[in-house]
Amino acid sequence: MSEPANAFWHEVKPLILASKSSARAALLRQTHIPFIIEAADVDEREAEAPLRQSGAAAREIGAHLARIKAQAVAANHGEHIVLGADQTLALGNRMFTKPLNRDEALDQLRALSGQEHALYSAICLIRAGKVLFETSETARMRMRSLSEPFLAAYADTAGAMLTASVGAYQVESLGIHLFESIAGDHSTILGLPLIPLLAFLRRNGSLLG
Repeated sequence: MSEPANAFWHEVKPLILASKSSARAALLRQTHIPFIIEAADVDEREAEAPLRQSGAAAREIGAHLARIKAQAVAANHGEHIVLGADQTLALGNRMFTKPLNRDEALDQLRALSGQEHALYSAICLIRAGKVLFETSETARMRMRSLSEPFLAAYADTAGAMLTASVGAYQVESLGIHLFESIAGDHSTILGLPLIPLLAFLRRNGSLLG
């Protein structure tokens, strides 16, 4: 007889995922941790602006955004563990955010073409206003050299996906065509580093060890 889906979960309340990312939800679903989705209502550009002006690194900005997203949702759910997440991308000292439109997406792809960049995936767990755990994991992504005809075809095919993620790509779908090599944990690349997340939840007693 198979175990119920939440056999490993020791919390009374389900986890709350403070993200509307379908990739993150799919990853979390694979763990059989019971969770509900309540996306944080956070203006990311406004929230990151002071840090960008002060010269903060992309990793630091991603961690800040993950934290404020978790805080925003946790304020209304005192008994739940809330999981916030964010991804940032850096090409050398240049930080990228989600493109606002097709032109901005294509500009990002042209800059990343033929280059290796760092993709940072930050997570933060909060309950009752207390930060329980946070980390930022790194993947190294090298794009192949992209021709203008390819970029036009990619943008036409990607449609709304073009502005859904930092760097204008999603490697779990059409974005895989962009890359020459990828070094990093799969779940980190998709925006939810599961290995450190699950390790903490076991240490915390939230998951069966």
